[in-house]
Amino acid sequence: MSVSQIINNMQVIEVITKQDKKEFINFPKGLYRGDPFWVCQLDSGIESVFNPQKNYTFKHGEAIRWILKDDNDSTIGRIAAFIDRLRSAANKQPTGGIGFFEVTENREAAFTLFNTAREWLSARGMEAMDGPINFGENDNNWGLLVEGFIQQGFGMPYHKKYYRAYFEEYGFKNYFEQYSYHRDVRGADNEIVQFPERIMKIAGWLSKRPGYSLHHFEFRNKEKFVNDIVEIYNSTWSVFKEDFTPLDPVFLKESLKKAKVIVDEELIWFAYYNDKPIAFFILFPDLNQILKHFDGKLHFWNLIRFAYFKVTHTMTRMRAVVGGVHPSYQNSGVESAIFLQLYEVFKKKPWFKELELSWVGDFNTKMIAIYEALGSTKAKTHVTYRYMINDKRPFIRYKDEMAQKHSFKQDHSQQDQ
Repeated sequence: MSVSQIINNMQVIEVITKQDKKEFINFPKGLYRGDPFWVCQLDSGIESVFNPQKNYTFKHGEAIRWILKDDNDSTIGRIAAFIDRLRSAANKQPTGGIGFFEVTENREAAFTLFNTAREWLSARGMEAMDGPINFGENDNNWGLLVEGFIQQGFGMPYHKKYYRAYFEEYGFKNYFEQYSYHRDVRGADNEIVQFPERIMKIAGWLSKRPGYSLHHFEFRNKEKFVNDIVEIYNSTWSVFKEDFTPLDPVFLKESLKKAKVIVDEELIWFAYYNDKPIAFFILFPDLNQILKHFDGKLHFWNLIRFAYFKVTHTMTRMRAVVGGVHPSYQNSGVESAIFLQLYEVFKKKPWFKELELSWVGDFNTKMIAIYEALGSTKAKTHVTYRYMINDKRPFIRYKDEMAQKHSFKQDHSQQDQ
């Protein structure tokens, strides 16, 4: 039985029943009907986020979702709220999240949804809420699209333009920005577009240095490569100790298992120094180029169509999902060496025409510099917003938090010397 409350002639309904879940899934399909750039994600994929048996984040968190109906019993919005206790503990104040926000062009409806989520989070001790974010890893459904209203790569959310005003008028503030860079792999004549000469020179120089080697991913050695990713990732991001959640190899194995149908082994590369893993970079073919034909359904006929679209190379775009370089080897040129390997792969796979590098935070100036040196251009901007439930707490942008922590560590390091 659904739990609901009436607010300003609108009914807020907790998603519990099968019909509620159907409304939650189907509402965006009507909202975006006719928009050529919106891609309907798989119904099963959305539902899995809220299934404790399928989403490992429930091991250290909780989630709830609602739909909003008007006085004609028509669905006019939806939202989810969640608490990931590991992420919450990494903040200066207990912090929850909201996501899967969709609403008609109705400011009152939007604010009703925000209020509902805020009250639920506040009742559980949260003093801030971030959104729109995902109940899970940040490579999917993270941030609000504010610039670049074109088709997104798989995992990157697409939104209505009017959402930005609703977030900002409610009191959400820009916590950090997320940039998606694009680069053509092939030109109009289908000839491969050369990488910048500087990238080629650095890669060539590194390849001649003793001890360095590069290898692409292989499913037959999955265990080794999973362990290598975990080692590199955890060493790379642990410098942000207060904000760092170690990568779980179990989660990574499960993610690779789910993605196996689209994984191209030659689009995932690793760098080693004396056999020690020091860098990795993961590209996936853009599944959205197939999903846009399915309306969220993966029944038998669409499975057949999926196989056809895959074998006929419908996926012509690639998305860079994640990468990392061990701090000791940053600025060594190893990034260029990996891109050179990818360039050689692109040459022999003419169906790949475009590369999306997403996302990189405005706080990650090193990666932004690498993407721009690669000859890519910023095409999209998403914003992760933060709302201070406890308004006595100061709002601080993420990169300012990082600067403060870096300064604090330097001061203490000098005192220890």
